[in-house]
Amino acid sequence: MRARMALWCAGVQVDLVEISLRDKPAAMLAVSPKGTVPVLHGAEGLVLDESLAIMRWALGQHDPQGWLLQAEQPEHLRLVQCNDTEFKHWLDRYKYAERYPEFGAEYYREQGLACLIVELERRLLLAPYLGGQTPCLSDVAIFPFVRQFAAVDAAWFAQSAWPATRAWLEGWVQSSLFKTVMDKNLALAQPLG
Repeated sequence: MRARMALWCAGVQVDLVEISLRDKPAAMLAVSPKGTVPVLHGAEGLVLDESLAIMRWALGQHDPQGWLLQAEQPEHLRLVQCNDTEFKHWLDRYKYAERYPEFGAEYYREQGLACLIVELERRLLLAPYLGGQTPCLSDVAIFPFVRQFAAVDAAWFAQSAWPATRAWLEGWVQSSLFKTVMDKNLALAQPLG
């Protein structure tokens, strides 16, 4: 999702191929033996098999909304790193608590809140985006994971003590960019008009 959003925003044209992870095509595994998605296979042997790397590559080609301007600031690097490691760890346990019976779902939820959501709320009480008044790579890199976190127990999240984070998340989910890239019939990334 976040790689698609960056590709679309950058206007980088790519062929999008939906992959069933239960039936990975040999061509995909030949390009990226890691067997995870997304994978970007480009000219001259370029292979990127991490969504954040795809985002940075796409925006490095063309960044019309300036998403990369804030991306190299230490605080943004730290936020995205925390999201992609520690928060994702707790998110996976929260989503699939039955696979991790050492603790209950509420425990995993609390760990996710403590490691990232509290920081997001603090920032988003001060400005509408993590980058301030305008979105940046951090917003787009993090919000899909917060969307998953919120969906585990949507009723709880809707009543939780994180109003700025809820509003930020809803803004992204309702954005034309998100709705466009979530379209299953999207064949090529095209810049928004």
